[in-house]
Amino acid sequence: MSAGNIFVTGGVGFIGSHTVLVLLEHDFRVVILDNLDNSFQKAYDRMVELAGDKAGNMKFIQGDLRHMEDLEKVFEADKFECVIHFAGRKYVNESVENPLRYYDHNVLGTINLCKAMNKYGCKNIVFSSSCTVYGNPQYVPIDEAHPLKAVSPYGNTKLIIEDILRDVSASDPEWRIILLRYFNPVGAHPSGKIGEHQVMLNNLMPWVQNVALGHRPVLNVYGTDYDTRDGTCVRDYIHVQDLGEGHVAAVKKVLGTPDIRCVPYNLGTGTGTTVLEMVHAFEEASGLKVPVNLTGRRPGDAKAVWAATETAERELGWRVKLTVKDMCRDQWAWASQNPAGYLTGASEEELKIAKEKGLL
Repeated sequence: MSAGNIFVTGGVGFIGSHTVLVLLEHDFRVVILDNLDNSFQKAYDRMVELAGDKAGNMKFIQGDLRHMEDLEKVFEADKFECVIHFAGRKYVNESVENPLRYYDHNVLGTINLCKAMNKYGCKNIVFSSSCTVYGNPQYVPIDEAHPLKAVSPYGNTKLIIEDILRDVSASDPEWRIILLRYFNPVGAHPSGKIGEHQVMLNNLMPWVQNVALGHRPVLNVYGTDYDTRDGTCVRDYIHVQDLGEGHVAAVKKVLGTPDIRCVPYNLGTGTGTTVLEMVHAFEEASGLKVPVNLTGRRPGDAKAVWAATETAERELGWRVKLTVKDMCRDQWAWASQNPAGYLTGASEEELKIAKEKGLL
């Protein structure tokens, strides 16, 4: 018997694709809307393969949140118990270069989604937020009461969306909203069939992966004189599979808590890993050496960032199960099988389309 019908925006992206498969494991039915702007049809094809006999409980519609007619078609065809909202642009550097693109995709898309949800009477939502809403930390571990201050247009879109959802909740008590602020998602499905097709190398693990694959000659490690275990920055890395489980826990909390209003939860491990610790763990998992260039600090980098996770553990009944070793093992399974991400083995026509979309 189905646990309910869930509408997932951006469900073919990195975190969305993994979460959808976890939802299916928990007997939910899922309808995905994704514009494939920074994701791939091939990812959905592999999701179908991985879902096995539960693939029939999953449906994919190509569409865009910025187009109300796309949302109307989805809500007219199905009734949903809850929405999980992933869709949006996610690259910090790109957001600095082209902020209007981010406000258009992320903020306008969310406003349209809320309008459609309101019209069709689905007022339960789990929003994919980010620890970027905290800005540079005033203290660690960062709890949900930490002051909010975004430092990039991308982070600001997440904060604006949180504000919109808080205002929507305050205006109408029928809305039940959870804001999931997650820290540094890494890893991949243990099969190695789906993972992150990282276009812009903003984060550590895609850089490590690219150096291990020989796509880049060396990994620059910025700052070796911080007051940490080995002098390098500390971050809270969380396996994407654990994130998927966190979203399922949030959906169950929303559906099972009539008086919930708009509540934020951190999703992280609650512990930090240094840059060099992560590099060494990846070397162990891959059996390869990752050449590093130890260099000076990068302006704006925080020394240490990790999550306080007690609230999510207590109120969602969720905690991480997978380790840094698991993250690196699964990241390498994905990278070694797909050295060019979802463009591995792509046709000339597929490569042309990807180039036009900025995915190459």
